Amino acid sequence: MTSKTTSPNRVAPRPRGLYVGRFQPFHLGHLRVVERLRRDHPEEGLLLGIGSAQESHTAENPFTAGERMEMIERALAAAKVPGVVPVPIPDLNRHSQWVAYVVSMLPTFQRVYTNSSLTRTLFEEAGFEVQAIPFEDRAELSGKRLRAAMRTGKKWRNAVPPAVGEYLASIHGAERVRGLTVKDDPLQ
Repeated sequence: MTSKTTSPNRVAPRPRGLYVGRFQPFHLGHLRVVERLRRDHPEEGLLLGIGSAQESHTAENPFTAGERMEMIERALAAAKVPGVVPVPIPDLNRHSQWVAYVVSMLPTFQRVYTNSSLTRTLFEEAGFEVQAIPFEDRAELSGKRLRAAMRTGKKWRNAVPPAVGEYLASIHGAERVRGLTVKDDPLQ
């Protein structure tokens, strides 16, 4: 009798990595990281874990998980980057159980890419290989910086892939970010 793990008909899962971020919005730094990961690991599929997927319409998380998936898919299609699957990952708010939750929600993956010390610690404690992500022009390319530029009416489109800029314009993304930061209380 042959066990499931040694069955000649059983196909080993394709190696995959997981890159977790909020992608609020997906910018050129994210795109460059994805391109580098695909170039450095062409045999490995890549899951883009859209963190805080349940959050939207707040100053820190203005875009829905669906909108972020749309940005990612459009940017990767335009850049002709294959082998990447965006997946939403809602917050669990229980750090000790989060990795098990993520593993249960996603296809098999073997490696995690992150610069978050918390994410690194949690995945390493669970036995995953974790690699740091090389930041790309972090001084200019950060979601926080882009949201601040949108909020204040400064230039931001040069920091996102053209397909993302077009999509954000179509959903009035900058206007949403500005509206989410305006105080409704006239005494504030």
